[in-house]
Amino acid sequence: MELIISRALNIGVTTSAIVIFLGILMLIITGKSGYAPGYYPTTPILIIKGFLALKPYAVILTGLLLLILTPVFRVAVSIITFLYEKDYTYTFITTLVFIILIISFILGKVE
Repeated sequence: MELIISRALNIGVTTSAIVIFLGILMLIITGKSGYAPGYYPTTPILIIKGFLALKPYAVILTGLLLLILTPVFRVAVSIITFLYEKDYTYTFITTLVFIILIISFILGKVE
């Protein structure tokens, strides 16, 4: 189980680092953030739209979003792993933690 979870964390952090690096590289090469001065995306939807448009700043922020979501992914993998091992007590506890994480993301505000 520990190997599966550590692999999930490793994939999340590595993917995040690669995306951030590519965003920084794009920023250095173009010299532009992809946005007008003083405007930057502040919601995940705007960040993803900017990423799809290959705006360097949005690519960097997408990497940071991936880094933030990595522990959430780890909890989801833990639920599946506990189910596979038929450890229903930990499955229940981990599912509650996952629900709390999702609710915190939904209710969280950026101002």
